[in-house]
Amino acid sequence: MTTVDYSAANTLLWNAVVQMGIIATTILVANLLRRRFRFIRRSMMPTAVLGGLLLLIVKVIFDKGFGLTFLDNVFLEKLTYHGIAVGFIAMSLRVPERDEKEPMNHVGLRSGATIVSSYMIQGIFGLGISLALAYTVMPNLFKASGILLPLGYGQGPGQANNTGSVYQNDWGFAGGRSFGLAIAAAGYLSACIVGVLYMNYLLKKGRIQRVDREIADGSVTVDNFQHRDEIPIAESLDRLSMQFALVIVVYLLTYLSTWGITSGISAISEGAGKTINGLLWGFNFMIGSGLAIAVRVILKNLKKHRVMEKQYQNNYLLSRISGLAFDIMIIAGIASIDIEDLKGLWLPFALMVVAGASVTLFHLKYVCKRIYSTYYYEGLVSMYGMMTGTISSGVLLLREVDPQLETPAANNLIIGSSFAILLGAPLLVLIGMAPKSALMTWITLGIMIAYYIVLLLIACGGSRKFRGEEKAE
Repeated sequence: MTTVDYSAANTLLWNAVVQMGIIATTILVANLLRRRFRFIRRSMMPTAVLGGLLLLIVKVIFDKGFGLTFLDNVFLEKLTYHGIAVGFIAMSLRVPERDEKEPMNHVGLRSGATIVSSYMIQGIFGLGISLALAYTVMPNLFKASGILLPLGYGQGPGQANNTGSVYQNDWGFAGGRSFGLAIAAAGYLSACIVGVLYMNYLLKKGRIQRVDREIADGSVTVDNFQHRDEIPIAESLDRLSMQFALVIVVYLLTYLSTWGITSGISAISEGAGKTINGLLWGFNFMIGSGLAIAVRVILKNLKKHRVMEKQYQNNYLLSRISGLAFDIMIIAGIASIDIEDLKGLWLPFALMVVAGASVTLFHLKYVCKRIYSTYYYEGLVSMYGMMTGTISSGVLLLREVDPQLETPAANNLIIGSSFAILLGAPLLVLIGMAPKSALMTWITLGIMIAYYIVLLLIACGGSRKFRGEEKAE
């Protein structure tokens, strides 16, 4: 008969508790600092970002100064990965109010074109920088290295790591994997730092108003906590347990669906599986969001046909689950950044980081004004956060100007990402084509420019401002 070791020696048993305890302590410390110091509040630095940066600094000090490793990077990466899916599943399960419905104006397709056009403009500048350096001061620089800019900024560490490894192992790009991860890390910091600075600029100009998230998130009325058709509070199953069960069941369905799809693709074509399966697992939150919407529709129809008498979703509690998942994910994501990834290739790295942050902002300012006219700033900051970091950083910035996620901006990130998978398919071809030769790198750059123009027409073609019928602000 085997017995379980409940002591501290069983790291598998206690590791998650220790790591979550560290994150919880960081949240409390960051919240205390934000409340005690006015300049932190006025900077609009979100508590989760502040906590992540504090934990990152402490990690570096302990690791470099004392040789002690107290954070489990693998565990933090898992939290970041699962937090995205749980947060968006919870948000997608919410029952929409009547005034939340968007008019049919193809905003999903246009959001997808905005996302992929951001990839293209980042790739254009990235390849432009790497080619310019390769033909001048850095003749040994891998000419196609610039294509890692949209992968690191626009798609996150996973795709940057995978492509950088392929370029390093198959095409001789020395340090390619570290370069890709460094771009992704810098992009995440750009989303937090540049995004916060830009929101402060908008605040000083009076374009946005400061929202007290603590008051906004804590104000609960009977109307927004208890819908008249919901299950009563007196049910034997706690209402929070019901919301948690719905979220986790949808996440289980997400896992089974993704596993089934990827297994089928690999069975048909092993090569296609290697190309597509990583993308599907990396974007599992979109599959989860789609399944959550499907479950929401099914539950609605069951109630409509009187198979169910009560509504089981509670929007307030689902929003709280989503907020918790996003906060933990943000802290874990920032704290998991490895400073060692920033070593080497400093000149192209610095140029691409600056170019990526600035050109993405100017591009999105132009496009978002023509797509999200009634919630321009919410659409802009959320898209900027996603296109320089991950979808989590997009939500992070959005919650500072729209803490209750009342505008369609958050949903646009999900729906737009779904369209972006289709519109972004040519990027996979360009990634494989660019490193083959110098000529192919130049051809890749030309194709990116042409495709960027096409995507800009899709995103802005229906806008009166784009057609010149209305003077832009």
